[in-house]
Amino acid sequence: MNLDLEGKVALITGASGGIGAATARVLAAEGVDVIVHYNSSENRAKKLANEIGKKTLCIKADLSSEEQVLEMFKQIEKEKGRIDILICNASIWSEEYVEIEKMTLKRWKKTMAVDLDSVFLCCRSFIQQLRKFDGEAASIIIVGSTSAVFGEAGHADYSTAKAAISYGLTRSLKNEIINVVRLGRVNAVCPGWTVSPMTEKYLDDEEGIKHVLKTVPLKKIAEADDIANIIAILASDKVSGHISGEIITIAGGMEGRALHLPEEIDFSKAYKRETRDS
Repeated sequence: MNLDLEGKVALITGASGGIGAATARVLAAEGVDVIVHYNSSENRAKKLANEIGKKTLCIKADLSSEEQVLEMFKQIEKEKGRIDILICNASIWSEEYVEIEKMTLKRWKKTMAVDLDSVFLCCRSFIQQLRKFDGEAASIIIVGSTSAVFGEAGHADYSTAKAAISYGLTRSLKNEIINVVRLGRVNAVCPGWTVSPMTEKYLDDEEGIKHVLKTVPLKKIAEADDIANIIAILASDKVSGHISGEIITIAGGMEGRALHLPEEIDFSKAYKRETRDS
């Protein structure tokens, strides 16, 4: 299917690996002028930019910094003009399992700055720049997580930030963007476990993977292209022009997170016996 994306300009944050890189490749194949954003992974970002096109703009910015976000959009406007599509993909996930009672405010604030504040800053600048250009349509796609849907013990900072952008921000902005661009749309995707640099170190853990897949009907982990293809469809005004405010879970039919293995459950305490007997 022709998504009619030829000539569009898209900014992908966190585009240097995993879902971001896959999305950049899919959109570039559709004729989109992709802007590759990175913060620390310069070599991967530049390699990707060279792969998808010699004219691809590769830009570095710490998205938790208001000053750097403003400067990034200023540079993009100077070199590319109007951005048609914003894909908010950049985020961090702390590997250390820390329950809320032991979580430091420093960790909480860092996660919020990178995973929540950065999305606010980018969406704000994107909508501000839309006012400067003609055009009836524009699209924001926010990359959330199944942690936003189901929660994630030991990572409440991450799941809280992802829930905020996936639900609160997405569904608020869909009602605001149309005040600037008549056919502006805002949607979110919530991937489950996906093969990426973030998860690579866990992929050889057979028992761990089986545990993760206990609630996934398709019994497999997503490839980055599984997410990228849906993002491309949502970016298309031709095929998704009447879709806004939607949160699409891409997780093989996942219904919830497995919290316990069977041997971890004390059946005698599974329910109150006296309640059943009565």
